[in-house]
Amino acid sequence: MRNEYLMLCASIAVAIAGLPVAAMAQPATSTNAAIADLNTVEMPRVTKTVDSSVLSTVAQSHLGLLAKTTPTAVVADSTPMNHMQLILQRSALREGALNALISAQHDPKSPKFHTWLTPQEYGATFGVAEVDIAAVKSWLSSQGFTVHGVYPNKMQIDFSGTAGMVKRAFHTQENHYTLNKVSHIANASDISVPTALKDVVVGVAGLNDLRPQALHVAPKIAQFDATSQKFKITQPATVHNLVANPEAVSFQGGVRGLVPYDTAKMYGVDQLRASGITGKGITIAVVEDGSMVPADWTNFVSQFNLASYGGTFAQIQPQATPAMVNCIDPTIANPGEDDTETLLDAEWSTAIAPGANIVVASCDDSNGKNFFGGVFTAATNLINGASRPNVISASYGYGEGFVDAASKTAIDLMWAQADVEGISVFVSTGDSGTNPSFNGSVISGAGLDANAFATSPNVTGVGGTDTADVLDKTSSKYFSKTTNSEYGSALSYIPEIPWNQSCGNSLAAKFAGQPSALEFCKQYLTYDPYGYYVTSESGSGGPSSVDRKPAWQRQVHNAAKDQSRDLPDVSLFAGSYGGYTWVIICTAANPCVPGFTAPVSLEGGTSLSSPMFAGIQALIDQGLAASGLPAYQGNAAPTLYALAAQEYGGATGGTPASLDTCNSDNGAKGTGKCVFHNVTRSGISTQCIQQLPGVVTADCYFYGTIQNFQGLYGPVQVGLTSSSATAYTPKTTAYSSQQGWSFAAGLGSVNAKNLLTAWKAFDNAP
Repeated sequence: MRNEYLMLCASIAVAIAGLPVAAMAQPATSTNAAIADLNTVEMPRVTKTVDSSVLSTVAQSHLGLLAKTTPTAVVADSTPMNHMQLILQRSALREGALNALISAQHDPKSPKFHTWLTPQEYGATFGVAEVDIAAVKSWLSSQGFTVHGVYPNKMQIDFSGTAGMVKRAFHTQENHYTLNKVSHIANASDISVPTALKDVVVGVAGLNDLRPQALHVAPKIAQFDATSQKFKITQPATVHNLVANPEAVSFQGGVRGLVPYDTAKMYGVDQLRASGITGKGITIAVVEDGSMVPADWTNFVSQFNLASYGGTFAQIQPQATPAMVNCIDPTIANPGEDDTETLLDAEWSTAIAPGANIVVASCDDSNGKNFFGGVFTAATNLINGASRPNVISASYGYGEGFVDAASKTAIDLMWAQADVEGISVFVSTGDSGTNPSFNGSVISGAGLDANAFATSPNVTGVGGTDTADVLDKTSSKYFSKTTNSEYGSALSYIPEIPWNQSCGNSLAAKFAGQPSALEFCKQYLTYDPYGYYVTSESGSGGPSSVDRKPAWQRQVHNAAKDQSRDLPDVSLFAGSYGGYTWVIICTAANPCVPGFTAPVSLEGGTSLSSPMFAGIQALIDQGLAASGLPAYQGNAAPTLYALAAQEYGGATGGTPASLDTCNSDNGAKGTGKCVFHNVTRSGISTQCIQQLPGVVTADCYFYGTIQNFQGLYGPVQVGLTSSSATAYTPKTTAYSSQQGWSFAAGLGSVNAKNLLTAWKAFDNAP
């Protein structure tokens, strides 16, 4: 056994050493002979007859949150369950070799620095052996399932069946449940598989229909007022508008709508654009479960004078292989209807990188067409396909508490493969503070959590910021009173705080003359006795309960002293306190017209932040390619943290003077030479509730009771998110900003021009 172990280690080492440099836009090269040898050296792991009467339970293969939830009905056996994913488990040796390669690919001193693989090379080196895959496929077919195919990564098998087949093969019952007031389907217990297969089967992704949700706020329809140079919300008043507004800021004169000119000015993108860096030649894919009207994108680039930069737009349904068709077109019901999330992602990645090729990769997951979800399918198909993008943005998510182990494993395996192939992936961290599963509602019945789609150590999690000028009363310093020919008004970079629309916003509390956010929230109760303004709307951050902290995240000043992968990594504008500042999107229902003489849609959320950072990465990629460096950079986070350590200082030792210099509060002049804008004020502690009597809400400090919440729900306790149920202090607040890295804003935002300069130096390091 010892000799076999050493032989396998040596073979893997030889295989990795022999890997060719992959040209990512080209068809896959033939598999290296040394890689092929792995399948002959590594012994099969399915060594016994597959007997469906000899079973092993797959731990954590159902949603733990169902333990306290009573099913509403049994799912009929005839219910289709299409395109589930059986997730495979590679050997420990191959897992170790993969981690070693990823580390080397991001180490400028390694000969494997930026040596990327194709999907076929990835599958041959790090996938499950063909003989073991054949055994699993044979068993699935014997249970009546339709096996659609094996992915090139050799880590997942696409198959379909019915709820009855799932019950018989995996020994679990599919039930209907109501979670967060939404009806869902999920397996009631952990699954079982034949013991002979247990070493190569992680589980099944798609046994429940809880899928990542879009992370944008509800759009507002507004009309531009040329006199005030502001937008006035035109939507009908809702019931809570009848209650005295308790917020610190009154926006009776209208709200602000940012345009591409503004964000380019804020983040140093305009300086790159002036030198010809526009993202030209770089492909950004936004992965979606809905489609958009293509004319929206054309309207957007026309309205904001971006067409001359030569960017392109395409909307596709990617397939991993021609024979395995599992991405179904989420067709638009009528010509005037499109998906807000999709067009936000496509338009605002273009806003930053107007010369880039934008690809909307969308797969339907409605009506059981794709049971594990369209967003995952779109992403994994792109990553396994013949033509792969340079950059992927995913503006979707849900907390790790809402994901079973197999589904989380599938997500992490997908993003690791993208990294090995050189694809830079950006994922929104969430829109509901310390728990991303409550977008558009209030945290209840759950504690601290992090976005399962973003906690992979192979992606860059993007949080949300707000411009601080309104609450600082400095708008005249950073915005002109009138808009220019491109409808922009930003004058420079603007100091930022974490995006937080709740009374937990400590800067808003100060603006209102309150000594603390806690006292400000207590004042809310006086003016908002029914809780219509109670909200958890905020940029999200927090530690993973699944993924371990990567080494690169430990190397910066004030990195959390935990063992968890922490979010966010970076942040960009997402929204504002009180809903004052938004971005403009052009939709089919409300197209943009010259002068904004017709109503337009205003949007926000970390769904905006992620595609904007994807746009910044496209600029970086083009700039590097122009210098003869690779246009594919893989996961951006390791480089971002290495560069941040230069400005903020490392995890140990003294801190450089630039830690103070690069404070976001110093504005444009102070941070002009910085790569990062360090966000150090306020935080993302938001409101949370607990119905009485009801399910206990963890990690919430309750400061009061609303006797009839929103006039419908009876007595509800209301609090602020905290790591302590008995104290709300700077140490327990979840979470505050600080110098260096924080759960509230990560490393902060960036100056794109300075980032490119620093990145070039990093890539050229000996």
